[in-house]
Amino acid sequence: MPDLPLEKQKLFQKCVEFHGHLCSGLAFGFQAAMAGMDFLSEARALDEEIVAIVETDACGTDAIQVITGCTFGKGNFIFKNYGKTAFTFVSRKSGKGVRIAKKYDPEPLLKTRHQELMQLIRENKADKTDHDEFWDLHRAKAMEILEQAPEHLFTITGITVAMPPKAKMEPSHRCDKCKEPTMASKLTRADGHFFCQSCMADIDLQ
Repeated sequence: MPDLPLEKQKLFQKCVEFHGHLCSGLAFGFQAAMAGMDFLSEARALDEEIVAIVETDACGTDAIQVITGCTFGKGNFIFKNYGKTAFTFVSRKSGKGVRIAKKYDPEPLLKTRHQELMQLIRENKADKTDHDEFWDLHRAKAMEILEQAPEHLFTITGITVAMPPKAKMEPSHRCDKCKEPTMASKLTRADGHFFCQSCMADIDLQ
């Protein structure tokens, strides 16, 4: 573990336990989440006090959930499939918002040993020695990220955004095709019946 304050070490360890392993993506998410919480001067959300908008579904988003308390289940974790290591945090209490986006790094485009090993693993051509070396390099990269100041890793911009609505609470109704209970607003009416989205997709393909 890098030379971090003990409290931060404990928080990062929680992220590792939640995610399942230590990696550079998780380290980026941790750094972004900590910087976002510092900017907002907020504590971890117990309900919907904070909203997180993430622009990737990669490893770092697990750290966002652990540190901020924003989750899919509470409705305050919003995913936008933009393929960017970028995160927006908004406080419902203060109205403050911040977008934290990873700075451009040419390293992933370079043919490093780390990249070579990753390719071998993806092609199922790596042996145990290759796997061990890969994870050693992977963890070393994560440690390097954790030791840097957030402003060296990210562009941090205070923003004003329209506050997302709170999570909807509504009754479920039965889909007339599969008979499964479905949120009423997600049903589609067709030919006098109500269908869930998956059944509508099947109907459209027929």
